[in-house]
Amino acid sequence: MSPSPLRDNSKQFAKQIVLLCREIKTSHRESVLTNQLLRSGTSIGANIHEAQYAQGAKDFLSKLEISLKECHETEYWLELLYETGYIPDDQYKSLLTLCGTIRRMLIASITTKKQNTQNTDPSI
Repeated sequence: MSPSPLRDNSKQFAKQIVLLCREIKTSHRESVLTNQLLRSGTSIGANIHEAQYAQGAKDFLSKLEISLKECHETEYWLELLYETGYIPDDQYKSLLTLCGTIRRMLIASITTKKQNTQNTDPSI
């Protein structure tokens, strides 16, 4: 598999989310919100990875669009956990920055793929 900044960033982000959720569950005994964050935060990279083996342009776009939705949801859970005191300021800002970077990369990838695909398949 060739190098991909999007795939690499999303995997690094997923690892940070796993470690954060483990810490919150251990130190604060909070599991409802952290389970939501864990699910959405790791789903971003999983769908990006799965898109690499898509069965055509529509499937590829669908996987990236799901990743984008999960990215937005993850930002919500991070914000909620931060505002309720579960995530320290520096860690929140770092995670939010990386999530934003991934979101912008996803938007650019989706836009580019749609533009390139419209020339060959107008149904997309």
